[in-house]
Amino acid sequence: MVGGTAVAERPPKVAEGVPATKEEVVASPTDVSAEAKYLAESLTILVIGASGDLAKKLTAPALYELYQRDYLPKQMTIVGYARSEKTDEELRDAWRPVLVKKHKGEEDRIDAFLSKVIYRRGQYDSAEDVKGVFAEMEEREQADGQEVANRLFYFAVPPSVFADIGSAIKEGALSKTGWNRLVVEKPFGKDTASFEELSKTINGLFTPDQTYFVDHYLGKEMNQNLVVLRFANSMFEPLWNRHYVESVVITFKEDIGTEGRGGYFDSFGIIRDVMQNHLMQMLALIAMDPPVRAAGEGFGDYVRDEKVKVLQAIKPISLDKCVIGQYTAPDDGSMAGYTEDDTVPDDSVTPTYAALVMYVDNPRWAGVPFVMKAGKALDEKKVEVRIKFHTPAAASAMFPGVRVPANELVLRVQPNEAVYLKTNVKTPGLAGAPVASELDLSYGSRFDDKMADSPSAYTRLILDCLRGKQAAFVRDDELRAAWKIFTPLLHDIEAGKKQPTKYKAFSRGPAEADEFVSRFYERDPTYEWHPPCQGDAKM
Repeated sequence: MVGGTAVAERPPKVAEGVPATKEEVVASPTDVSAEAKYLAESLTILVIGASGDLAKKLTAPALYELYQRDYLPKQMTIVGYARSEKTDEELRDAWRPVLVKKHKGEEDRIDAFLSKVIYRRGQYDSAEDVKGVFAEMEEREQADGQEVANRLFYFAVPPSVFADIGSAIKEGALSKTGWNRLVVEKPFGKDTASFEELSKTINGLFTPDQTYFVDHYLGKEMNQNLVVLRFANSMFEPLWNRHYVESVVITFKEDIGTEGRGGYFDSFGIIRDVMQNHLMQMLALIAMDPPVRAAGEGFGDYVRDEKVKVLQAIKPISLDKCVIGQYTAPDDGSMAGYTEDDTVPDDSVTPTYAALVMYVDNPRWAGVPFVMKAGKALDEKKVEVRIKFHTPAAASAMFPGVRVPANELVLRVQPNEAVYLKTNVKTPGLAGAPVASELDLSYGSRFDDKMADSPSAYTRLILDCLRGKQAAFVRDDELRAAWKIFTPLLHDIEAGKKQPTKYKAFSRGPAEADEFVSRFYERDPTYEWHPPCQGDAKM
């Protein structure tokens, strides 16, 4: 699977399919794969921007989950690094409430984890400051008696400081005895030119095998399942092409506005924030051809090679292939309109909603519309993919006067993760008309014991980074290809060539968006999926 977090790494004596624990690696290092040997070595994690919200709300909880599950080495230090004045205890106090809120009753373990966390102040452009931190870390590593010292650098900072802190790390922080890996958070530029500048900077400092570009959507359960679903089930691959698929719709809906982030959001917009990265990664996984391998040695590059081919087969999106919108206050006044935010210019043309269509011009998908919809302040929170199949040939002749619904495979990413196939069955009772029902795999019902303790996307991705697995990280040629698709559209919108249509907050979005999407996908108004009750009987 993408990310590979279910690949067996334990010694033969342990159940297949469960990664090796720290004790097993230390006790029997020759019996485990190279990916798990970091557990028997020293590890320093430098969280750059540790005083910020990203580090507190996402990075720290992910690191705690790895500690909780015994996937961090005993000889491990987490160093929070930022420009503000702060003590070790102040950083721990900032992180502790977030961890306690999610892991009630684990206060002692949380305190044990936080005892591994220290804070060091320094400038991002100062190699001397960074050298000073890692001179101290070397003393700790030597005191641990480990011959191998690995270092993970987590960039929880804006791209504007990547060059400065990257140069400082290159000069004064790299391990000479173990691996060095760099985790970089989006945004990866704002268009093709700014991405190329960022890529040139990072590639000038670090090698591709050291660099891990994070798109956290690739760590989500359903997205990690896509490769297995497609290629480990013989029934899907013969149907996965233009001869059987009528359209593909990828939907991202949030039921909140910018929530105090208006100024930041206005410099990016929904297309940059969600579509160019998260949704394009999902599209690439859905549309790619089979990789040489989907697990095992070198599979990360095989998967990403196929994703790049998909992106390179998509032409840049033009203005006539999209609808954009911007939310206004709802009738009840419970939320301010987008431009009513004090941090957003009154004349902003930044879209908070977009619907667009693109085509993958290759033999598998020629002529099949791939529709994307994404927006804020909509009527519900939902992320899903709908793969709609052609109506059966001669259905109208076989069932005269009866509407035969199209089959759809629906992959629900959040909430209530599920995979269900809309199939037609006879209406129960005396009537004989076909009616849409579903073959349903709802994760919360089928895997209730595992989903309750399912790790976050960031937890999976950091674990993959520790193991040196790059399949669930974005390669720079993927980013380049995605930016080429979106950059002309973004520049045209910013030049005022298309104005966003206003829509009421908590609605479905602009009315013209529904009309636009209906050209490529007809929604079945008679069908509504309901998640099964938790704990339903399992066969």
